[in-house]
Amino acid sequence: MASTLFDKVWDAHVVRKIEDGPDVFFIDRHFIHEVTSPVAFLGLESRGLGVMFPEKTFATADHNTPTINQHLPVEDPLSANQLKALESNSAKYGISHWGLGDPKNGIVHVVGPENGITLPGMTIVCGDSHTSTHGAFGAIAFGIGTSEVEMVLSSQCIMQPKPKRMRILVTGTLNKAVTPKDVTLYIIAQLTTAGATGYFVEYAGDVFENMTMEGRMTVCNMSIEMGARGGMIAPDETTFAYIKGREKAPKGADWDTALAYWKTLKSDDDASFDKEYHFNAADIEPMITYGTNPGMGMGITRSIPKAVDLEGGVATYQKSLAYMGFAEEEAMIGKKIDYVFVGSCTNGRIEDFRAFATIVKGRKKAEHVIAWIVPGSHLVEQQIQEEGILDILTEAGFALRQPGCSACLAMNDDKIPAGKYAVSTSNRNFEGRQGPGSRTLLASPLVAAAAAVTGYVTDPRTLLS
Repeated sequence: MASTLFDKVWDAHVVRKIEDGPDVFFIDRHFIHEVTSPVAFLGLESRGLGVMFPEKTFATADHNTPTINQHLPVEDPLSANQLKALESNSAKYGISHWGLGDPKNGIVHVVGPENGITLPGMTIVCGDSHTSTHGAFGAIAFGIGTSEVEMVLSSQCIMQPKPKRMRILVTGTLNKAVTPKDVTLYIIAQLTTAGATGYFVEYAGDVFENMTMEGRMTVCNMSIEMGARGGMIAPDETTFAYIKGREKAPKGADWDTALAYWKTLKSDDDASFDKEYHFNAADIEPMITYGTNPGMGMGITRSIPKAVDLEGGVATYQKSLAYMGFAEEEAMIGKKIDYVFVGSCTNGRIEDFRAFATIVKGRKKAEHVIAWIVPGSHLVEQQIQEEGILDILTEAGFALRQPGCSACLAMNDDKIPAGKYAVSTSNRNFEGRQGPGSRTLLASPLVAAAAAVTGYVTDPRTLLS
């Protein structure tokens, strides 16, 4: 019987089917961080339970870590306590832990793939919604809650109802300066933030086949922003080349065995999906959001839409625009911005900083703009230095910060002040997401770079040779 990629991976991990209920589902990799894990460990202790497979769990500090002076004690007492709890719990249960100062430390969804922990055909969970990032490798990956973190720690299983299957095809040739971030923002704008609720999405078509692994991770990362349980892309030669030689990837004969299996991980030609969408790459231009959810996005040269027939109704739409200080039919180009943030598990990889550097090279940061340039890991930080990108940034007036989630969310010191506008390469633009009263414009690293050097929302195509 024909199967989708999703079915093949899901069905291979079902331990037990519950009639008229969820599946008991085995988890291959469990990532934890300092925010959602402390309560889960307390739950284990209260019930006298241990961690069943500590070698399948990986801990890193990222959400509320500082991005400057990481060698100093963390000042915020709550953050300091959470970081200490992650360290002590990892040591107690024999879990691999990459804390502040560790050369492998970084954002959980960046360090997993770059160390070869994330592999095709796996099931992967983390107490973080953007775990969908790992689906770029042909894995089933999704975020879980604190009680589920405890469940996975104690049993290496989770109970989940099987989602429906959606396929999104994007075919054709992307326009100039259109990045994977623009592709995913375009899809979310078309489907809305609830358009994939109840589904697991497979991305297919030559646009995704031609993407790098880092681009695919950006796309899968944002799947949750259209309501999907997760997203995935079939592994191919691009995937295998990315994985090969990484520290925790299979070696020797184990590599050959794994590769043979990975090559079977694709949807059969006659597999059926519960819902399908097909988009033309030529219709996508550099994107930017104008509202308070990721679905409120548009091509950068367009004007803010009218409220009629848009998600959430007229009152909700107008409330969103009022929060942002925008009005219907206004142009986004030319709007003054105050902050630029490049980083996060969406766009904190080396290719994102390479793209940013293509525009800022030979230019200067706008004087009134505050820019936070934050690598997703120490490996990315090292690559930025080795490739000369740091020299370009420094010459243009930018400073490189240390790895962490940073201004993606208001859990650390990198908060956007109330009323200020930030062009952000992160994944969410909810009210207060980057700080109480902050106003977030989601965009690609190219759009962020154009704003950083001009001080205004600027079409990056006008700055590219």
